[in-house]
Amino acid sequence: MSLDRSKAPEFRIPEDFELTPPFESKLGNGARLFFNNTPNLDVVKIEVIGKGNKASLPITQNLIPIFTLTLLQEGIKSKSSEELAEFFDFHASEVNPVLSFAHEGLGLLTTKKHLDKVLPVFLALFTEATFPSESLEKRKSQKRLGLKLEKEKTAIRAGQLFRKSLFGSDHPYGAEVVENHVDEITFERLEFYYREMLWQNIEIFVSGNFSELELKKTSDLLSKLPNRKESEEILIPEIVTNLQWLESRENAVQSSIRMGSFSIPKAHPDFIGLSVLNTILGGYFGSRLIKNIREDKGHTYGIYSSLAEIGNSEYWVISADVQKAFYQNVISEIYHEINKLADQPILDDELEVVRNYMIGQMLSQFSSPFDLMDRFRAVHHSGLDFSYYFKKLEYLKSFKAEDLQSLAQTYYKNKKLVEVVVG
Repeated sequence: MSLDRSKAPEFRIPEDFELTPPFESKLGNGARLFFNNTPNLDVVKIEVIGKGNKASLPITQNLIPIFTLTLLQEGIKSKSSEELAEFFDFHASEVNPVLSFAHEGLGLLTTKKHLDKVLPVFLALFTEATFPSESLEKRKSQKRLGLKLEKEKTAIRAGQLFRKSLFGSDHPYGAEVVENHVDEITFERLEFYYREMLWQNIEIFVSGNFSELELKKTSDLLSKLPNRKESEEILIPEIVTNLQWLESRENAVQSSIRMGSFSIPKAHPDFIGLSVLNTILGGYFGSRLIKNIREDKGHTYGIYSSLAEIGNSEYWVISADVQKAFYQNVISEIYHEINKLADQPILDDELEVVRNYMIGQMLSQFSSPFDLMDRFRAVHHSGLDFSYYFKKLEYLKSFKAEDLQSLAQTYYKNKKLVEVVVG
């Protein structure tokens, strides 16, 4: 039987899929370790992640955490910056900082072959960093230049102003990083943050092809990491939302638009349904916003909506770079598409396209052994487990037009959004 290549393969929705949760243990330093075995893959990934303390700092010092984590590779007691870089390169290894308002840490990607040599040096980054003054001044200079360049880019500027409008300029999630904040970064403050604030309530996520004996050996080394008690929660300023912000630029040919509002956490029973609704509105290349504003009107190359989180808050944002002359029309059309989801049921053809797209997208997120740990960490940090993905698959297989219309009436109907325009 010949294959008809003019027809796309039939998409079949899986009945179910299997997910094996990571093995969990507790180390001698009190840290929780999660291990995912990766047979036949001799690459090792280790992430050491603790509580984020960025929000506890004065706003003028909000660059301290990223500078602290970045400068860890600029020198330890036994190796200079150049020696560290050469060492990790020679052993085919990468070290990357992990930073958000909720979490701070370091990640290591290496080979099993080199792990015995690389891991002790990686662990030294947690206790022996030297923060050399020459490297600090170089990075401060680079940051000043970067801030100037970012301010000139309308898309980056719009993103900054959106969070500032949503949370308020005095709130850590909305505070704008400005050039004089770089002056607040000193060796003494980096050293204090490193010795007192980092590595609080750490959790360790390990993926690798380990035997039981090899895992114990690695775990014993990881148990030597510092693991501090969480500092007390601080009182974060009240959220003050500004619904409109226009920053006009006379010579700009395009305007960057950000529109959105607060949303719900992943643990909320409506979150999965809202993620489907967001996909229909602007979450993929066949979305309603794309069809209206890109394909029909030609006002933009791309427009997207997404559900996001920052610290312990969640928000929903629509992003687009549009022709400057038509930005007001685009805003009106965005409201039109939002309200239409609440007023009119979605037709079956569109439902099935989105259903298949989202099921395929979700399953593709488990295509490699490392993906399994990434997906686990994504729900674990929201207080959930792998049952979330089973619930999501079940919802994606069964949602109906009336389910989504009801959600749109609850979360979208006649809702005034934060509107930011730069350009």
